[in-house]
Amino acid sequence: MTAKNNLSAQNFNTPLLIRRVLIGTAIGLAVILFFVLRVNPNHPDWGQYWLVQPLIVTPLAGAAAGVCNHFLDFLRVQGSTQKIIANILAVLIYLVGLWMGIVLGLHGTMWN
Repeated sequence: MTAKNNLSAQNFNTPLLIRRVLIGTAIGLAVILFFVLRVNPNHPDWGQYWLVQPLIVTPLAGAAAGVCNHFLDFLRVQGSTQKIIANILAVLIYLVGLWMGIVLGLHGTMWN
């Protein structure tokens, strides 16, 4: 009975997770579109479908950062200091994740 009570005490809150993933994806897509749409698409070394990789990888990195943001809720509910730490960690994780997504998405094309 104790294990069941502990399991039910932790609220996963799926709609909030989905919202954070969608926000992270939208920000990642907006950032990569800012870079990709400013480039001449007829570069001979990149191939015909070079846009596919950055437009998939970077939003996925943003979505993963949104999941990490959701999992930091266990710190946010513990108090004011932990809430500040969790928010700072969430911003740092998102920035690093988005940067890594941009690098991986643009690898072989604009990132040489």
